[in-house]
Amino acid sequence: MYIVLLKFAANKEKAGPLMEGHKQWLQRGFDDGVFVLSGSLQPNLGGGIVAHNTSLPALQERVKADPFVAEQVVSAEILELTPGRSDERLKFLAA
Repeated sequence: MYIVLLKFAANKEKAGPLMEGHKQWLQRGFDDGVFVLSGSLQPNLGGGIVAHNTSLPALQERVKADPFVAEQVVSAEILELTPGRSDERLKFLAA
């Protein structure tokens, strides 16, 4: 499982015109079964994604395709998390 941190960077002001492409990119991640959660980092720091069912190299390529990453609106950090314990409702993430 992976946690993707997308923190606003130098070109933050470009976010508006790129937002629709970013939303489409997020939707593809959900449609492909890779993204299971996304949301905003507070206060107004960027965004975060929980991803699974993928490899690190494949996720790195996917993240590079985000218009926000490509245009340096955000810097991306991918953290790999090996689940050791989870709530019963999240068992699918540990599989």
